[in-house]
Amino acid sequence: MIFIVMNNKSIILLQDIWKVYQFGKIDVSALKGVNLKVEPGCFVTIMGPSGSGKSTLLNMIGCLDVPSKGKIFLDEEDTSTFSESKLAQIRGKKIGFIFQQFNLLHNLSALENVMLPMVFHGIPRENRIKRAEHLLNLVGLKERVNHLPAELSGGERQRVAIARAFANEPELVIADEPTGNLDSRSGKRVMEMLSTFHQEEKGTLVVVTHDPMVAKYSEQVVNIKDGQIVKNHLQAEEVLWQK
Repeated sequence: MIFIVMNNKSIILLQDIWKVYQFGKIDVSALKGVNLKVEPGCFVTIMGPSGSGKSTLLNMIGCLDVPSKGKIFLDEEDTSTFSESKLAQIRGKKIGFIFQQFNLLHNLSALENVMLPMVFHGIPRENRIKRAEHLLNLVGLKERVNHLPAELSGGERQRVAIARAFANEPELVIADEPTGNLDSRSGKRVMEMLSTFHQEEKGTLVVVTHDPMVAKYSEQVVNIKDGQIVKNHLQAEEVLWQK
């Protein structure tokens, strides 16, 4: 059992999480008794080789899947007591997602893609436009707001995805291999932007990656192997103590 305890508060707390998949008569354990605490405002990187359980762990943190055994607490509430509709509402409001494949709607402009999560939460159109324009300006796409995804480079599409993830001012943003489809230059710029967002929006950021460069931007690094956390360490303890 590996915990880093800096204070009593957590935005996400995983307790003895197991995830077992059944393939015919064979059980495969993707996660094996994982314990993890993510504190509010922290930047956490989860690293591990292919097949280590990174993506499964990400799904647990983002409340996209339920464990076979164990408990997940979001803002110190047991998510096992939530209905699917409540979980969906929480994912839409409290958690922002950045996917490796961007997942932008191709028939919508950059501005409309960023506005979309706000539509589902009933935010007035004028406020949606203002917020989306602000976020796209922050990621350096002020002049590209009316462009369709096909008219943007890979790096630009990822920046739109970053802006969209922060649309509803979530408490927690989760990024799955955010630099995986980008060249090194674009990847570095994306991580600089995520780091800036983390500092300016004051949200919690969890990034799953295999890229050591990405980990350099975070405060806490979690290493996972064969479904278990093998190392959980702080990169700059003094930063966390000062929060």
